[in-house]
Amino acid sequence: MSALRIAFSQLNLLVGDIAGNVEKMRVAIVRARDELKAQVIIFPELAITGYPPEDLLLRPDFVATVEQGLSDLARGASGIDVIVGHPQRRRDGRLYNAASLLRTGKVEATYTKHCLPNYGVFDEKRYFVPGSGSCVVSLQGIPTAITICEDVWEGWPVDEAAKAGAKLVLNLNASPFHLNKSRERYDVVTRAAKGNGVPILYVNLVGGQDELVFDGESFAVNGDGSLAQRSPAFEEGLYVIDYADGRFKLGSVAPLLSEEQSAYSALVLGVRDYIEKNRFKGAVLGLSGGIDSALTLCIAVDAIGAERVEAVMMPSRYTAAMSLEDAQALAQALNVTYRVIPIEPMFEAFLGALKEEFSAIAPGVALPPPSLESKGLPADTTEENLQARTRGMLLMAISNKTGKIVLTTGNKSEMAVGYATLYGDMAGGFAAIKDVPKTLVYRLTEYRNTVKPVIPRRTIDRPPSAELKPDQKDTDSLPSYDTLDAILERYVERDQHPEDIAAAGFDEATVRRVVAMVDRNEYKRRQAPPGVRITPRAFGRDRRYPITSGFGGRRK
Repeated sequence: MSALRIAFSQLNLLVGDIAGNVEKMRVAIVRARDELKAQVIIFPELAITGYPPEDLLLRPDFVATVEQGLSDLARGASGIDVIVGHPQRRRDGRLYNAASLLRTGKVEATYTKHCLPNYGVFDEKRYFVPGSGSCVVSLQGIPTAITICEDVWEGWPVDEAAKAGAKLVLNLNASPFHLNKSRERYDVVTRAAKGNGVPILYVNLVGGQDELVFDGESFAVNGDGSLAQRSPAFEEGLYVIDYADGRFKLGSVAPLLSEEQSAYSALVLGVRDYIEKNRFKGAVLGLSGGIDSALTLCIAVDAIGAERVEAVMMPSRYTAAMSLEDAQALAQALNVTYRVIPIEPMFEAFLGALKEEFSAIAPGVALPPPSLESKGLPADTTEENLQARTRGMLLMAISNKTGKIVLTTGNKSEMAVGYATLYGDMAGGFAAIKDVPKTLVYRLTEYRNTVKPVIPRRTIDRPPSAELKPDQKDTDSLPSYDTLDAILERYVERDQHPEDIAAAGFDEATVRRVVAMVDRNEYKRRQAPPGVRITPRAFGRDRRYPITSGFGGRRK
């Protein structure tokens, strides 16, 4: 049987930039043909549009531009076969998720995706109709099937391709990252390969797109399930693998990353691409001396470089000296622009403007006593929120003036239960650690310090506090984060009933309190900025609950 050298490209593409994506693929085609001596090059799912194009697919002018881009790419395909993903509108007016073989300047064959995912972050049935029929083409005399992403997860399209005579399967993907996704993919593809006795090459997209991160990590397995090659995760690149005598030759196998390494890499890539693809000049964030802002600052610096990152400490009367010291130490260790802007004068001005409305003496502020006609409202979380909103206003002003995006610093545990302030610490353009539970925040800071110890030990070890009132600790309002995250994992990630969670060994009153907080704070999460998705059940794209509902928060 003939031998085949296959090039495959983990590209970082920009959704909607048809001309830019086509040009990027042209460069890869020339290199694959002239330098790597490949006979075929494979690009990821919907590579011409980037993934996911979402409702751009509903625009006739967008689809027409895609068709022109495919024609332009085909004209440049000479001396090498090209397999590329793209949307295709057929004469019946229906739209398909397709992949075409381009050969000698034209479209030689087209496969349409059979299995359209419509769960989690996927909405493909909104746009596409399912394809039918296998597509087995000859590559250097080798009967080769083209399939797309979910087809290999469902399995039966691969079975049909093997029955149609395929001796090799090429699977084009835009598979987003979440924790431990690598193992899931490998198990799925290995099962399909062994079940049909055919080698499978799994080619994946790389890069950040809004909340999603695509980790690449393309790989090849033989018909016996053995791993022949694996590309590095979170890196754009062009790779080759050789096929002969019915199997892939052993190539380079990049090591699997640890959970902390993969999560951190995804966060860095997601932040970098959001900033770069949306053309922000840099990033600014509030640095509090706490662990969440410390981790966010490290991610920002690793994403776009220290010279484009600004950290602002905004102390109040409740800010501890250690917070000031640790924030400055971290900023100096990372060599970022660092400023201190006390919020006390602005906080007092807000309290003064509201004194007739509130008619309450705020701690530490000399205000007249309530009048006899006043409501006599006592100080409460309103005054705490005013501090957070003052900080948010300052950061947004810096953003407007400098063109830097505000990165918010709240974690998933806080977002789940509403331990965050609308228009305060939630104010910003991108939420870097929005999908990172607090317990994982601790693990990621420890990991980042193994790369280079920059986060002060005291920042990690001290009890977390919002520092919005005297001697405040997060545990004043919440269970311990170990307990909270364990309950949230069961309720949010696994949809377990509160009674089942309590039966697993958790205090029933604590479970019901946490569940009620999650349910009643949907309105806050709906107003939060987008952020990097790293778990299988991120708020927003994965978990879509109504704001107004008689179910959940009203449980007795």
